[in-house]
Amino acid sequence: MKRLLALALCAMMTISLCACGDSAANGGGSAAAGATGEAAAEAVAEEEGGEAAPAEVDESLVAADGINVCIASEPDNIDPALNSSVDGATLILHTFAGLAKWEQEGDGSYKIVPDCAQELVEGKENEDGTVTYTYTLLDGLKWSDGQPLTAGDFEFAWKRAADPKTASDYGYMFDQVVGYDEMTEQKETGKTNEDGTPEMEYVNPDPELLAIKAVDDKTLEVTTKQMVPYWNELLAFPTYMPVRKDVVENEAWATDPSTYIGNGPYTMTAWQHNSVITMKKNESFHDAAKVTMPAINFYMSDDANNMLTNFENGSWKLIDDVPTNEIAALKEQYPDEFVVTGQLGTYYVGWNVNEDILPKDSGLEGKEAEEARAEIRNALSLLFDRNYIVEQIAQGGQTPASSFVSSGLTDADGKTDFSANAGHNDGFAGYYQVAPEALQSNFAAAIEVLKKYYEFDEATQTVKNFPTLTYLYNTSDAHKAIAEYLQSAFASVGITMNLENQEWNTFLNTRKAGDYSIARNGWLCDYNDPISMLDMWITNSGNNDCQLGKGAHKNTKAYSLDLTDLGYDTKVVDGTWAETYDVLVADIKSCTDTEKRYELMHRAEDLLMSTGAICPLYYYTDLYMLDKSVKGFFSTPLGFKYFMYCTVEE
Repeated sequence: MKRLLALALCAMMTISLCACGDSAANGGGSAAAGATGEAAAEAVAEEEGGEAAPAEVDESLVAADGINVCIASEPDNIDPALNSSVDGATLILHTFAGLAKWEQEGDGSYKIVPDCAQELVEGKENEDGTVTYTYTLLDGLKWSDGQPLTAGDFEFAWKRAADPKTASDYGYMFDQVVGYDEMTEQKETGKTNEDGTPEMEYVNPDPELLAIKAVDDKTLEVTTKQMVPYWNELLAFPTYMPVRKDVVENEAWATDPSTYIGNGPYTMTAWQHNSVITMKKNESFHDAAKVTMPAINFYMSDDANNMLTNFENGSWKLIDDVPTNEIAALKEQYPDEFVVTGQLGTYYVGWNVNEDILPKDSGLEGKEAEEARAEIRNALSLLFDRNYIVEQIAQGGQTPASSFVSSGLTDADGKTDFSANAGHNDGFAGYYQVAPEALQSNFAAAIEVLKKYYEFDEATQTVKNFPTLTYLYNTSDAHKAIAEYLQSAFASVGITMNLENQEWNTFLNTRKAGDYSIARNGWLCDYNDPISMLDMWITNSGNNDCQLGKGAHKNTKAYSLDLTDLGYDTKVVDGTWAETYDVLVADIKSCTDTEKRYELMHRAEDLLMSTGAICPLYYYTDLYMLDKSVKGFFSTPLGFKYFMYCTVEE
């Protein structure tokens, strides 16, 4: 087998491990790891890998008594309903407060506790199987401008986030609320789109159908379809934060400190775009007495070398990225300040399923063509040496991924790792063998698949007529290094893949729109349940960047699903993505039997991985540097970082 050229290429590079989120994630940045709208997006340099010119900082707007940190570059959108990146989520969690929040225990563990709610009540099961939760708000809650906060603000915010008109990537997070299915029902208009698929419209997209009601100013009532195991975690998620109607009627409200009205620990006092966001303690916050850090200056950068320089000279107390070639030295030089912790997420390559990778003369159509594309995509994933990626490129304690659902999430027994039971292969967990000794056999298996569909030169062991690809990634030396490794892996079998980088905000929206063939991606869990990494792939999910069930793929009948052995009536042969995967996810969410629910989730991952649209590379870790003078900081495995309880001991 050929030794890939990338081994030498990447080893010589000065690269960095970027912890920026696609999900609300470092996905990983989930988290991870997309969003809509732009706020003073950075100008990208013309040359590949170029960066935006740094903006001048007006020091008079920077809080002198604040902690200086850098978690990412300019955020795409910090409207709670429209954000879907982990850096944006961290900013939101410092300016808004929901019914619940994450809190760190004395032993370092994390738990969900009440925030704006007096208590996190148990749901009351109704005769029809639905469950009603009734929350009483704390007394005296206020917005940062002093106006009273009411249960009606929560009702408005939740309905706004779920409303199809809002086009929130996370609208599906409300799918367990009674009325959601009726609100999102669609029908054909009788017209066709440019790609030939039927044009669809909502039957009755009225958020008032949702069973969310402010009984009075202090009482919020919500009814779900059944018990939801992760309900309290949803209440702590940014999408569930309250917003006020008169504030968000200004479409630019979330881009200007003067209109960015929240109810959390801090208020935004300045936003010097592409440079620094300054927040100061909100004295109107209901728990202000516990907030120990008077101000936070969130500096913005995607340059790991710049981050390290500012950390080492004492300017920044936390940086969320470091140059990878410095990792070994930094571990020795800063043993108490270089931090690597676990995260619930996966770094992966995503294929646009509407990109035709078959030869023009393949003669394949419909189901046969889609099955061939899936087989090819899965074969190409075997070309990558994941151990090399994590050991020589990422170097942050990551582990090679053989499945999409992250390690660290438990199975039905609450003990075994969900990923340990993934796939159906003997001798290893997951959907392909990622051990170093399997690299040669994986390569050989990939070659055999390529021979089936492409002209193949036996002398050079390369294909001759594979369409040229373009790999999309966001500006980062780390992502570029991985991209160049993948490029050389493909080149070793005769596949040309060009590289294109985009500034973060542009990248998110390009990927979401499906204007790419293959792209870097990542996802951090939004809550501690495997479904958090599976429901994002339903047809209408705003986080379904692989376009499964969208565009031309919408009418592709290539999937089968049989759940009769689990007591369901579902048996579909040659169905669409919506007829199979969407149905399976709906069954997972309505299932109250733990064993059966987890079995359904394994089958959902089986179906997802069968498409080849997802090519996992590694399971995330959270790597950052924290000055030893900082006390009270914590970061959850979901990727959110908390500074409100910090102190700095000089």
